[in-house]
Amino acid sequence: MKDLIYLSYSEIKKKLNDGSITSKDLVSSYLKRIEDTDSKIKAFLAIDKDKILKQAEESDKRRKEGKQLSLYDGIPIGIKDNICITGEITSCSSKILENFVSPYDATVISKLKDKGFVFFPRLNMDEFAMGSSTENSAFQTSKNPFDPERIPGGSSGGSAAAVAASMLPVSLGSDTGGSIRQPASLCGIWGLKPTYGRVSRYGLVAYASSLDQIGPFSNDMEGISDLLEILSGLDPKDQTTAKVNPFEAKSVTEMDWKGKKIGVMKTEEFNFSDDVNKRYLEVLKSLEEKGATLVPLDFSLLKYAIPVYYLIATAECSSNLSRFDGIRYGLRKEGSGKLDDLYAESRTAGFGNEVKRRILLGTFSLSSGYYDAYYGKAQKARVLIRKQYAEFFKSVDVILQPTSPTTAFKVGEKTKDPIQMYQADILTTSVNLSGVPAISCPAGLNKNGLPIGIQLTTSHFDEVTLLSFAKALSNLEICKTPLPKEIS
Repeated sequence: MKDLIYLSYSEIKKKLNDGSITSKDLVSSYLKRIEDTDSKIKAFLAIDKDKILKQAEESDKRRKEGKQLSLYDGIPIGIKDNICITGEITSCSSKILENFVSPYDATVISKLKDKGFVFFPRLNMDEFAMGSSTENSAFQTSKNPFDPERIPGGSSGGSAAAVAASMLPVSLGSDTGGSIRQPASLCGIWGLKPTYGRVSRYGLVAYASSLDQIGPFSNDMEGISDLLEILSGLDPKDQTTAKVNPFEAKSVTEMDWKGKKIGVMKTEEFNFSDDVNKRYLEVLKSLEEKGATLVPLDFSLLKYAIPVYYLIATAECSSNLSRFDGIRYGLRKEGSGKLDDLYAESRTAGFGNEVKRRILLGTFSLSSGYYDAYYGKAQKARVLIRKQYAEFFKSVDVILQPTSPTTAFKVGEKTKDPIQMYQADILTTSVNLSGVPAISCPAGLNKNGLPIGIQLTTSHFDEVTLLSFAKALSNLEICKTPLPKEIS
């Protein structure tokens, strides 16, 4: 049973459907792995073993009776702590929602329930998805399975770490400025941010509504394709979902690199670490040898992505988090009896420093006299970034970049310098600003055994091309990334 945890998602799916393993045995193996390992990784905020095992037993019963819900019935999946599940605490790793029990399911949860997935909530995250290292959680700091002295990335660090540590084959995260792709890169797994509007956000606790998108992590490519097919689609509960042709996993086939035009960046213009830069150039050389044409692109606007992103995201966060006032739900701190004091004391006690920082920045940029100078200009710059991506895809089939400028840094290394922390997202935020899809693919390990990720980007709603290129990249020998079996 111990070896079950090291199966890939595609192997698990096959073995469940041919009857060679049961969901209960599989889930029991993961629960044992979590019991043995999570004290070092801290990916989970809570685990209800009885509830999880009951789901697995019900799945096995359905299969035995010939009533299985789908090919995915009984597959375990982890859920980030900002995605609502009926009857489960959804805290967003914040003290202000520490005891909030969701009264409804997010649309993505309803879709997964219909397929029979077994849920493993609640995966740790940066508070309200604000962070790049999972050090901003109100409850614990998640660690990187390749080196527990290092961060797993963020804000979906718990979701990434759980998959990388073989505690789960797949999980869900949310991506506002790189919060799926960056931790996927630092943890050596697959992580997808779909096109904005491809997947419903109903039931995702909002950070920045025009940027947030739910997406999957997986220990192999098939998990990404399958989950995107299940999760995507028009949702009447979310008016930002788009009416487009449905994504079908069977449409993803390995792309032939020959004759393809690959958009690349000039690495000397960005402060990549030596190991990331070296691996990026090695991957490009390998693709050239396979017949791809490398097309240098002008990423000069990318230097504006961080300030534009943080102005827009914080403005939206200031608006979205105004509902947490100590009255309607969440933490309530009684003070002098004055309404203003109740607001101030509840929020002071409930929000962490990073959340407070972003609320203040967003409120300032939206304030009278500063709106046009900051938020208004940021929105105009966002349009330019979106137009630049449209121009890129007139001349290339896919854009290939490093996902993160460095490998995983040590816990505490950047917490005293928020600007340095924000720079960790320099290669991912522009994707959210433009709304295009992107995936982080494993690209091997550096000499210290730390993962490096490569990001692929295509045009709006072209996830078939995106994942076909990703599948081809996964078969490059240089990109093979074994996950750690022992966590030291």
